[in-house]
Amino acid sequence: MASVHVERLDHLGLIACMIKDLGLISMIDARLVPDEQEDITPGEAVAGMILNGLGFAHRPLSLTPQFFTNKPLDLLCRPGVRAEMFNRFKLGRTLDEVHAYGCDLLLSELALAGCAQERLEQRFHHLDTTSFSLSGNSVPESDQQAIRITHGYSKDHRPDLTQVVLELLVSQDGGVPLVSKSWDGNTSDTPIFKERAEALMAAFARSPTPKYLVADAKLSTEDTAAPLAKLGFIPRIPGTLKLVSQAMTQALEEDRWQRLDEATRYCCLELCHYGMAQRWLVVSSQAAMERAEASITKAQQREWEAIEKQLLHLHAKRFETPEAAQAALQVLSKSWRYHQLDASRVIDHKRYACKGRPTPTSPLKAIAWQIHAQVRPAQEVIEAHKQQRACFVIGTNIPACHVSDAEVIRAYKAQSGVEGGCRFLKDPLFFVSSLFVKKPSRIQGLLMVMTLALLVYSLTQRRLRQQ
Repeated sequence: MASVHVERLDHLGLIACMIKDLGLISMIDARLVPDEQEDITPGEAVAGMILNGLGFAHRPLSLTPQFFTNKPLDLLCRPGVRAEMFNRFKLGRTLDEVHAYGCDLLLSELALAGCAQERLEQRFHHLDTTSFSLSGNSVPESDQQAIRITHGYSKDHRPDLTQVVLELLVSQDGGVPLVSKSWDGNTSDTPIFKERAEALMAAFARSPTPKYLVADAKLSTEDTAAPLAKLGFIPRIPGTLKLVSQAMTQALEEDRWQRLDEATRYCCLELCHYGMAQRWLVVSSQAAMERAEASITKAQQREWEAIEKQLLHLHAKRFETPEAAQAALQVLSKSWRYHQLDASRVIDHKRYACKGRPTPTSPLKAIAWQIHAQVRPAQEVIEAHKQQRACFVIGTNIPACHVSDAEVIRAYKAQSGVEGGCRFLKDPLFFVSSLFVKKPSRIQGLLMVMTLALLVYSLTQRRLRQQ
């Protein structure tokens, strides 16, 4: 009886087809010159890592041969390729070659070619950063160009682990990665955004069509104001600024809202910020209002529980004068945010010099005063907080004749594309667990391969949706 050998193709056929259509293997081999004695080229090794990552097998990089054991490699790669060729030695050497060539440069060149082939619309570029926590100890790196793996602000909420920071710039059309760069683990967003803004000025100036940069609140700082003045940008303005609160208050008081759609409204304000003439759009939506109501309701409940404890202790106290009792109540009420004093009354407790039941002629020894208070929700204050919480401010220096108010808001809402890309890279089913590699230079190379996998995934998804 003839034996039957089963191989699983699954969705990897689509990924392999996109890799071949983009010509990634040949472009990588043209930059990372293959060795004639090696079984597979650097381009094929990178393609294998992409297939492993997009296979969602949740396995470290060292187990790539095991992943390809039951895969039709003659269809995914070329005839003659076997699973054991994707061993950890070959993949490690390939990551070293990628780092030696330049991880950022290689990804930019591949992304530029892929976007040109797929004819992506690149009017808006979306910028964001994320962090990757690393397990175990890294090997000291002699290469001065390698990133430094260290502790920093962890977006994974794992401050106990060392990390690296990844910068990602994607297109609004399909969320396709255009630029990726690895940073030291303790690098903050502000210097990253500042350097990227300076780098994009020259690139945008050479573009035949206008291009604009979209990012979150870290883009709008005093340190980044100088490079941004020569760049069309659309950031969210930090809510911690006093000017933002004033803009929200003005928009709510003037009530000159314009409708973007049934659930979203906005108000446009012209002002000067960080020495630049800017257009600020105060945006309010029904979804944001629902989130604000839920958040404030919880905060109000927590405050009420604290007030009950405060009043319990206050009612048990005795004061020497009514004024002292009222002053103690006023001190407590100043800390209340969502509640206010409804009514209060002062009760006197007389103490007599003699023992037993007092008579009308019994001399007074002292009078102690007790205060009782009633508290109610401050509805007007609560409603005002809900209205402000439901708003956020988007700023831009782009003239309205080039990008309308509605286009600015839609461009910022598309920031979810780069955030979705970061979530994709950090998904447990993706090969982020492969970061058990120890050398910082190889970690840099692997982050580039992971971003390249996101590029292939995004372009495949975009092509399928267009068909």
